[in-house]
Amino acid sequence: MVPSAPGSRRGRRPAGQDARSDILAAARDEFVERGYEASSLRSVARRAGVDPGTVRHWFPDKARLLTATLGVAGIEPATVVERVSDGPVESLGERLMEAVVGLWDFDEGDTVRVVMPAVISDAELRGLLPQFIGAAILRPVMHTLGTPDAPLRTALVASQMAGVLLTRYLIRLEPLASLRPAEVARLVGPTLQRYLTGPLPIVEVPDAGPLAPRDEAGA
Repeated sequence: MVPSAPGSRRGRRPAGQDARSDILAAARDEFVERGYEASSLRSVARRAGVDPGTVRHWFPDKARLLTATLGVAGIEPATVVERVSDGPVESLGERLMEAVVGLWDFDEGDTVRVVMPAVISDAELRGLLPQFIGAAILRPVMHTLGTPDAPLRTALVASQMAGVLLTRYLIRLEPLASLRPAEVARLVGPTLQRYLTGPLPIVEVPDAGPLAPRDEAGA
């Protein structure tokens, strides 16, 4: 996995494999210490001791920098968001599940099976997984819905998606592991849809107060 970022450096260096490694190391520390939302390509560049343009040379946006930090650079969150956003709200859950599974199937899940055990065994990287699913993929989707209880719904959707990914690619539980993405989406999509737009029971969320359920007319 990506090594810990070295100490602060002076000066700037041109783009190169050494700079790319330093950027990934700095990104790991930046995301772990400050969180995905508070981090930026510029702050990662400062930590790595390179020009912001060097970071953009390797990683055009923050989401792709995060996926590279996790070791799954072939997965682009923007692709998921684009696919999911194009269509009616009523089938959002199904589109979301199909897009995520389809994207992680880009090499038949080989990358996921290699990378995910290492990520899960590393406490710092494991903490970045919710940020990958929640901030990089779900937050842009939830923003279009404008729900007041978006953090809770995001967490529920992320938990369901993470469970599917783990059982499909790591545990390889059959027949889930062999189903086509569209079939997985038809089975799991309705559950995601309820989390996204359906009524939820009133629960007490720490530091957020009670969350009232939405009526079905507002879903």
